[in-house]
Formats: sequence, C-alpha cells, structure tokens
Amino acid sequence: MTSPVLFVHGLWLHASSWQPWRDFFAAEGYETFAPGWPGDPDTVEESRQQPERLAGHGIEEITDHYAEFIATMPGKPILIGHSFGGVLVEKLLGQNLGVAAVAIDAAPFRGVLPLPLSALRSAFPVLKNPANNERAVALTAEQFRYAFGNAISEEESNDLHQRWVIPGPGKPLFQAAVANLNPHSEDRIDVDNPDRGPLLLIAGGKDHTVPEAITKASLRQYRHNPAVTDYLAFPDRGHSLTLDRGWREIAEASLAWLRKYGL
Repeated sequence: MTSPVLFVHGLWLHASSWQPWRDFFAAEGYETFAPGWPGDPDTVEESRQQPERLAGHGIEEITDHYAEFIATMPGKPILIGHSFGGVLVEKLLGQNLGVAAVAIDAAPFRGVLPLPLSALRSAFPVLKNPANNERAVALTAEQFRYAFGNAISEEESNDLHQRWVIPGPGKPLFQAAVANLNPHSEDRIDVDNPDRGPLLLIAGGKDHTVPEAITKASLRQYRHNPAVTDYLAFPDRGHSLTLDRGWREIAEASLAWLRKYGL
C-alpha cells in the first residue's frame, strides 16, 4: 500500500493550485491531501476578500498546523512542498513526520547564507514595510511576473496570477530574513537527523525568488547527514515550475524519485 501524499503550498498561492498534482498522483494510486495554511479560506476568492484571516501566522505555527493534520491522516505521508512549503516539508521530515519529502524551490532556512539580489527583490513587496510582519500582502501581476513568471510568457504569468495568487502572511518572510541572526529562529531545520526519510531538493535554474544558489547552499547543510539527500535542477525553469504549463515534468520527476526508493 502506498503512503498518502501531503502537498504544502508556499506564500502567495492557494492550496487549490496543487489540484493538477493531486489528480496526477491519484491516477498513480496515491491518496492525496492539500490543506491550506492556518486561516486559509477554502477558495481563492474568499482569500482575497478576507486577507485578515491569513495574516500573522509564523513558521512554527504553520508547521504545527501541518503536524496536527498529519496526525489525522491514514498513514505517515510523503511530503511535497513548494517555496515556503518546501522549507515546511523539510522541517516536518526532520521531525520524522513524513516517510520522504520533495522540497521544490524551497525557501532558505537558518544556516543558508547566500542572499542573491533577485531573492531580495522578490521579497521586497513585503519586507519594505515592517508593519507587514502582522499583515497579509498579495503580489501585483507585475511583481508576480518577476518573482514567479520570469521564465514563461507574460500572458501565462498573468493567467496564473489571476487564477491562484492570494495574500500571504508577511511574518514567515521576516522570520527568514533574520534567521541567521537569531539562534532560536523558527526558520530552522534539524539537518542532522540521521533517521529521517529520503529528501529531494529541486531547483529551478531561472528562479528569481529562490535562486539555485540558495538550493545548493541548502543541500550543503545536509552534507554530514547519512540519510539520503538528493538534488535535481531544471535549468530553464522559474519559480512557477509547479503550476505553469510545464508542471507535469516536475511531477513526473518527483514520482520517479519516490519510486526509486520504493515509495
């Protein structure tokens, strides 16, 4: 019997953006789940109308939210996350709450030092105002085009923005921004847990929000851990790689990796 699959979205995207992946994995015999972050409404439209419901949630609270959901699942899940969802599944895997994890363009965590200018520019709509720490902020179509859609056409980027983008809590970005200055940061991972399941880090070579240098630096944080940590790069893909028209290539690669380990 296969393990269930838990999908974890990142900032600015609604959980329903995982639906094509859920359909793909369901067709391969997996039971799938894609709950939102704490406070997330059921639909994109409701999320846009009620941004206050999404505001103020930090990394630890969001992680605990998923840990509580995992306790209700039919078995220990395969974890698949994108962007901030990627770092969340790394945290959950480090806590032995999943059998394996695929972290796609995962946000940096404490100990990851590179800070490319494109990453700063992508986060600037939130970080420019300290008051956004307690707010939920959405990206404009132009901001989304830079942060997510730079490797696809403007038309497709605008369509994805219209379909999936919701306000995201600013707190996780502020926590990540100062993680290396705070030894007790919520943005930390147990990179040394030798008993955790296999981990695959996926990078997009044209990603502005999480450039490949960040993913490679994350990989180095696991270098002393005997548990499986694999790396896969897609040189021509940007941060939209899980939801643009090329999503299936990433999903198929993730599935092939899972089957390599009998999952």
